[in-house]
Amino acid sequence: MSKIENQFPESTMFDLRGKQSVRATFKLSQKAIDAIGLVAIHMGIKQKSLFDHIIEDLDALDRLAKTIQIRQFKKIPRKQKTFVLSRKTIEALGAISRAYGTPRDALVEYSVKKLESIIIAEKARHEERKILQKDAVDHFNRGKLLYKKAVSILGKDDPFCRRIEKAIFACHKAEEELFDFIEKSRVLEGF
Repeated sequence: MSKIENQFPESTMFDLRGKQSVRATFKLSQKAIDAIGLVAIHMGIKQKSLFDHIIEDLDALDRLAKTIQIRQFKKIPRKQKTFVLSRKTIEALGAISRAYGTPRDALVEYSVKKLESIIIAEKARHEERKILQKDAVDHFNRGKLLYKKAVSILGKDDPFCRRIEKAIFACHKAEEELFDFIEKSRVLEGF
């Protein structure tokens, strides 16, 4: 046995092959496509990892396949979209699809529905963040008023005023970061 084989004793060719990326095209509803993009972008999760997560539980996928009503699924307007997935995920989809005679598209469409609860919870948190952002801006504005008051009493060059000015600058930067985060999260509002 060579040194290389000893370094990775648990790795098998199948394990490594399962991590390979492959492209797969599915016909999905716009809502499913949007959900995948939203979670991937807003939460910073790669789409490949997202697919691995929602499809990796074979028992759940098996149970899901038993509940899919193909007639209902065919009524959903869908469009083609290509994604990058791991080979292991594609093989799992294929196996369940063959076992139940269920289209892979339907398995993906209904698996993505698991994301809706995450998105709805995140949407509620977004609304709370907007309220808290207003509170933070009010707090920062009170700091600016305190700085003006200190300058009028002590003068701009006073060491105390310079320290408050430094704090105001840091608050201004934080305010911009909060604003950027809220703007980035506005995509949740349309879901």
